[in-house]
Amino acid sequence: MANPEHLAKLKEGVEAWNQWRHENPDIKADLTNSDLRGAILGGVDLARANLRETDLREADLTNAKLSGTDLYDADLCRANLSGANLKGALLTGAKLIGTKFPGANLTECNVFGIAVWNVDLAGAVQSNLVITRASEPAIQVDNLEVAQFIYLLLNNERIRNVIDTITSKVVLILGRFTPDRKPVLDALRDALRKRDYLPVLFDFEKPHNKDLTGTVTTLANMARFIIADLTDPSSVPHELAMIVPGTVVPVQTVLLEGQREYAMFADLKRRYHWVLEPYAYSNEAALMEHLDDVVAPAEAKAKELNSETDSRRRR
Repeated sequence: MANPEHLAKLKEGVEAWNQWRHENPDIKADLTNSDLRGAILGGVDLARANLRETDLREADLTNAKLSGTDLYDADLCRANLSGANLKGALLTGAKLIGTKFPGANLTECNVFGIAVWNVDLAGAVQSNLVITRASEPAIQVDNLEVAQFIYLLLNNERIRNVIDTITSKVVLILGRFTPDRKPVLDALRDALRKRDYLPVLFDFEKPHNKDLTGTVTTLANMARFIIADLTDPSSVPHELAMIVPGTVVPVQTVLLEGQREYAMFADLKRRYHWVLEPYAYSNEAALMEHLDDVVAPAEAKAKELNSETDSRRRR
């Protein structure tokens, strides 16, 4: 539990607390398991203090001095740590959900076991974050959100298996979600499921923005291959132009007979060998009947690309 005298001094206000810390530099402040929800502590000096299991939800800790502070299992959900100095702080097991870190210094923090969701890290310094226990060889990363994922990836075989499954079975389906075109996309999805793929159907009828482009690029990088319906294209040309140059993933296109490819598609085929010739189909039923003729070239190209990657790695 917290030292009652220390907690009482903090409740006198930041100015009184900081003066006390200045006058007593050798005393390690003990605020263990304190309830500081919503506390206004901007500029507070809590360097090297003990705040284990302290409830700091929605607290204002802007520009706080927290270097070397023990925040083991602390709850910092929705707290504001903009500009705070947490260099070398112990954040093991801390809850960082909706926490604000703009401009904060997180250098050399130990972040083993953290829960990180929807944090604001704009301008934060995140170098040399330690993701392992103190008793283990140190593994360091430079991004708080990545830290949680990397540790899970290294220490959870199930997660590694899930990732392997995703990258070997996901098929990204692109096309228009109009009343005429969506039934074809839905039929493609259902047919791919029966072939033991994991189809991902993305609705591009929404307004374009940076986040949308980033999302489709991420999905493309996870995919075994992409199937894009070029019939009556709208958003698809834009998405392919964003994906294809930087994502070496087979792109198998399909096109209703009697329609032409959009003008710039020929350039993509010429420049990037993982963009395959369109498969022409007469109607939805015929496309489903001959879906193996769509999938086979994409699978062959995926194996070719994987072989090229393995060859480069061996060099």
